Amino acid sequence: MGDPFAAQLSKVSPADTLAPSERYQELFVDVQMGRVFPDSKTFVDCAPLMHPERILNNYREQRGEPGFDLKAFVMEHFSPFELPADEFVANPDDTLVQHIDRLWAFLTRHPQDHPERSSLLPLPHDYVVPGGRFTEMYYWDSYFTMLGLEESGEKKLLTATADNFAYLIDTYGHVPNGNRSYYLGRSQPPVFALMTDLFEECGIRRASDYLPQLQKEYAFWMDGADFLRSGDAHRRCVRMSCGALLNRYWDDRDTPRDESYLEDVETAHESDRPAHQVYRDLRAGAESGWDFSSRWLDDSGALSSIRTTCILPIDLNAFLYRLERQIARLSEVRGHDHAAREFAERAEARRAAIDRYLWSEEDGVYHDYDWEHACLRSNLTAATLTPLFVRMASEDQARRVAEVVRARLLAPGGLSTTEVSDSGEQWDRPNGWAPLQWMGIRGLQYYGHEDLAREIETRWLEIVSDLFERESKLMEKYVLKPGSGHAGGGEYPLQDGFGWTNGITRKLLQEDPQHPANRCHAGRC
Repeated sequence: MGDPFAAQLSKVSPADTLAPSERYQELFVDVQMGRVFPDSKTFVDCAPLMHPERILNNYREQRGEPGFDLKAFVMEHFSPFELPADEFVANPDDTLVQHIDRLWAFLTRHPQDHPERSSLLPLPHDYVVPGGRFTEMYYWDSYFTMLGLEESGEKKLLTATADNFAYLIDTYGHVPNGNRSYYLGRSQPPVFALMTDLFEECGIRRASDYLPQLQKEYAFWMDGADFLRSGDAHRRCVRMSCGALLNRYWDDRDTPRDESYLEDVETAHESDRPAHQVYRDLRAGAESGWDFSSRWLDDSGALSSIRTTCILPIDLNAFLYRLERQIARLSEVRGHDHAAREFAERAEARRAAIDRYLWSEEDGVYHDYDWEHACLRSNLTAATLTPLFVRMASEDQARRVAEVVRARLLAPGGLSTTEVSDSGEQWDRPNGWAPLQWMGIRGLQYYGHEDLAREIETRWLEIVSDLFERESKLMEKYVLKPGSGHAGGGEYPLQDGFGWTNGITRKLLQEDPQHPANRCHAGRC
């Protein structure tokens, strides 16, 4: 069978795969360290108004001149991104469902609009961005966004998204964090296997059509595994002392992130470790999607104590178990019996390793594992529900996880991210996030814990609809308390839009048509 996505490779204009830090060198450093823009992401998303080499040459010629103005130089040579003139305006007559359905067009970007020679990696088809400062497509965000696109009947946009992800894997060997050159060194939680089932359920294509891309993504995550000795690590793979393989988050670069350059430099200055180690761990934390959280820190109040690459995350390894199971199943569908057996065995070996290293019989939950210190991390997080979401847990494990989640992570507004509330990081209390609500709800439902799943769903929809009625917006994250203010923490202001909140909310409203959130309207307190 031929590759149905092969023709896409010739339809896309060439990408500039050099990150802005590589392309603009000392100009980049001066702009970011000089805080020319309040948000470090602004400059790396600018479109150059002439060839980058000419810009850099002009800078080198002009910067020593008396009265040189760096900000004026940047504005003369670059065009910062600006929201479209027809910025979305909520209709007070719209219900929450109608509001979300109208938002999709506003959050959709088109390949013909890609600025030439910018950091944006061209894609062959339309795609949905999260919103706010996030003007590119993100990997794991898109899965949760697509759940809402399905409910909204956006089949054409779903098909475009499916083909975009196949294109990214075929072109770069993995799905980058987002379609920006400065994201090429890392990915995000590997949920493409989940996407392929969704594509099949929606009638877009058979899941087995994506088997080559699933295998390529798996090779990316497992690079170097075959040559690892016990106790060694390479890129994203760690060989345990017993010979078992587990995975960690990683980034191929160990420099400050382009989009958070000054922030990363300042964080590294606060650490007593070599700066390149801190940079790598910050980048790996960004690959996790939980950027940032106390789950990666030794000191919950100090981002400089981040040790992401020393931690084997429960959610990552659960997603890779799901990827292995999917490759096994689809290989069988395609008649590749040897590969089907091989990947079924890999999945079972990973499940056994997870039970050995990441399951706490004492606590009755899944934890992350510190492979450098050879011990479980003690901090409970919502990631403990991921093995239920991928249907990897036993019935007894699921029951015990549900009991602990109800006792320790259930908040007035849904599922808490962690138990830590003093970190100042956005992936900690008091914030709640749509993808964690969805994975928790679905995982609990798979194991028959309907009451707890319904409790999380009901409380989350109350939080989302409450703010929607007050401000006519859906947000990136929420404080899990009705009537509360905006969520905070992290490196940037709260963003509205917002892709994955729209997707999960739209899906939950469809599944629970009696929930009062279906009857709320924009800006009607």
